[in-house]
Amino acid sequence: MQGMKSDIRVYLQPAFLICAAVLATAGAGMSIAIKTFGMYLKKEPLPLRKSLDLLDEKQLGSYKVLSKDKIENQDVLKALGTEDYIQWILEDAGIASESPVRKFMLFVTYYELPDRVPHVPEECYSGSGYQRLATDSVTFRISNPDLPSEIRGKYLVFGGTKTDFLQSSREFQVLYLFKVNGEYAGSRDEARIALNKNLFGKYSYFSKIELVFNQSLSAPSKQEAIEASEKVLGVILPILEKDHWPDWKGSGR
Repeated sequence: MQGMKSDIRVYLQPAFLICAAVLATAGAGMSIAIKTFGMYLKKEPLPLRKSLDLLDEKQLGSYKVLSKDKIENQDVLKALGTEDYIQWILEDAGIASESPVRKFMLFVTYYELPDRVPHVPEECYSGSGYQRLATDSVTFRISNPDLPSEIRGKYLVFGGTKTDFLQSSREFQVLYLFKVNGEYAGSRDEARIALNKNLFGKYSYFSKIELVFNQSLSAPSKQEAIEASEKVLGVILPILEKDHWPDWKGSGR
């Protein structure tokens, strides 16, 4: 009996009562905020208007689709965090056949119910054993009236794996950016900020657009890779905006 009274006295201590009051107030405040201001802590899925697999090749202009690859490894697919993606090898028939940017990989992923921003190429390729040789923020200058004239992104250079002698001296470039809740983001941190600031929105989504120049024996220069990316982004982004990504303004957010 004496022990029970001692246990009760613990819960009557000022420190415990203050903590309990703070937690109760915080919980009540959050509940009121959700009801009063329409805050959504758990978002609802916002699907694509049209599957990425149905992207119209005829709209790609000088770009020809050489292959459409699918991820067979279920562990890799699980780590990717989505089944809404395309991984195409494209060829720009409008430039010289010996150009190191004539062939490249287009990798677009979409997340209709994002609770996080999954790994970025910095982690993906490094985790596969490739050596990251350079990282830089870049600004893509897009000459398309339907897009922002400048879009931020990332530029990476990787070397071959340490265990593969034949690949050890080969370099390739990866450039990427995000589209998050109707706006572009140039890094994972920017994408997270865009997701987190949508506290009062009912939905959230993001998409990653990645270009990988690893289809040539010779690596392009940084300027060549950026200019090639600007060219293809000026073609692919309007298609994604018009036919595939959700109408953010009309979604009710």
